[in-house]
Amino acid sequence: MTKVAVAIIEKDGKILIARRKKDDPLIDKWEFPGGKIESGETPAQCLKRELYEELGIDTKVGEFLCSSFYAYSHISIELLSYKVYHLNGEYKVNDHAEIKWVAPLELRRYDFPEADKPIIDKLLKDIYPIDCP
Repeated sequence: MTKVAVAIIEKDGKILIARRKKDDPLIDKWEFPGGKIESGETPAQCLKRELYEELGIDTKVGEFLCSSFYAYSHISIELLSYKVYHLNGEYKVNDHAEIKWVAPLELRRYDFPEADKPIIDKLLKDIYPIDCP
């Protein structure tokens, strides 16, 4: 099983999401930025490396949020999500078709891969709960 670390980055009440490129098996799906954890690498080291490579930013990795398992036809993954804080650097689109800042409640409007959906559920249930009258 491939382990993948993803970042939940918030700015001005919005969360950063990225759309996969056309040459990706999950073409045009939206995702939280991050990547595969390499041998000998911690999830935090992976996120710092991947976010610098993909977005050109330096970050601080915060608390672990949750994990998700999913078996796609081409790969089985364990997705590990972390709260991540932007330290410096301008956001660049190096490895995606585009990036976008969206309000937490807008996340379900985007087409995410199956592995990301439990993370969205966790965010909306425990971190950005909907206020009901």
